[in-house]
Amino acid sequence: MQIGAQLFTVSDFTKNLNDFAETLKRVTDIGYKNVQVSGTCPYEPQWLKEQLEANGLKCVLTHTPADRIEKQPEQVANDHRIFGCSNVGIGWYNLSECGVDAFYDRFIKSINVLRQNNMRLLYHNHDHEFEKQNGKTILQQMAERFSKDELGFTLDTYWVQAGGGDPIWWINYLKGRVPCVHLKDMAYGRKMMVVGEGNMNFEGILKSCVDAGTEYALVEQDDCNGENPFDCLKRSYEYLKSRGFN
Repeated sequence: MQIGAQLFTVSDFTKNLNDFAETLKRVTDIGYKNVQVSGTCPYEPQWLKEQLEANGLKCVLTHTPADRIEKQPEQVANDHRIFGCSNVGIGWYNLSECGVDAFYDRFIKSINVLRQNNMRLLYHNHDHEFEKQNGKTILQQMAERFSKDELGFTLDTYWVQAGGGDPIWWINYLKGRVPCVHLKDMAYGRKMMVVGEGNMNFEGILKSCVDAGTEYALVEQDDCNGENPFDCLKRSYEYLKSRGFN
């Protein structure tokens, strides 16, 4: 399992292409070799390809607007092929209101297009997917409605715990369909923390990720509590490196 940086952590530093390019360099200087592109300014796929190559980085996942995935799946696939990314992500969706069946009906055609292009759709959870409907959490309903080949998950460890779930249990439950995870720690009051500086069991979480076949563990910290987000990314990187990951 390799580690990477979720660029949403430093989204304030990707508001234009010049800043975006500089941010990729700064992330590289920390030691990261993989990134998720999310929350940035608009960019051309070829531009991103060139910037990634210049820094020796690999884009392993994006968060792409749901409307684009639904209406332009071929273009989404073509764009991702240019910068060498096979994981297309949905970052947030209001499943509490629309329901899992409606989500399936909306995206199954696009999922099949992505599969034909050797790509996969990954769904990223927050806490609302742990609402129970008819005795099952929404996330469990998602896992049952879609086959492993149709839908993967970017399991967010913080939001699992915030929803009342056990991250280790869910990683094990989704074994074989969590190619990417988001790592951020939690302290008292649901405070988002640098990985290893909060109260979550990351020794167990990381072991479970490896056992589940996770390919990329992506550091994300939506709220850095007034600290420099690059410093937070660096400390998370150093913690994960000390545990044998890079």
